Order: sequence, then structure tokens, then C-alpha cells
Amino acid sequence: MTAPVLMYSTAVCPYCMRAEQLLKARGVEDIEKVRIDLDPQQRDQMMKRTGRRTVPQIYIGDTHVGGFDDLNALDQAGKLLPLLQGA
Repeated sequence: MTAPVLMYSTAVCPYCMRAEQLLKARGVEDIEKVRIDLDPQQRDQMMKRTGRRTVPQIYIGDTHVGGFDDLNALDQAGKLLPLLQGA
């Protein structure tokens, strides 16, 4: 079982797609996606919550991971799986 994953994204974001592929490769079956291109209020909420304006913005449990580069760096450092497993 993995920690809940929330990802702010848009329909045509290549980094969002790469983040989703990486998460699925690490065993994540369900990603709650918040499409900020469909709802401007969600974009505002994302910016207030993360302090960032680019997508993706990824949360694993209560931890704000950041974007794809941050997620990938976490994986390369061997810290993504423990975070997903709630360690």
C-alpha cells in the first residue's frame, strides 16, 4: 500500500506525464489529479499551497515533493519508495 498521491497538472504537460509514469513504475496505482487548466480556482489554490506556479506539483501524503525534477531527484537518491511506503 502506498501513501496517497495528489498531483496538480494540466492536460498537455509533458512533465506531468513523466511524473505519472515514474510514480506508476514505483507502484502507485491511484493518483488524485487536480486539473488546474479546467478550474482557475484550483490554480490559485495550488499557488497558495505550494508557492509555485508550474505543474506538476506533487504531494505524497502531507509532503510537498515539488515538480517532476524534484520527484526524479528523490527517486535517484533512494528516498521516493520510503516516502511512498509511509516510512
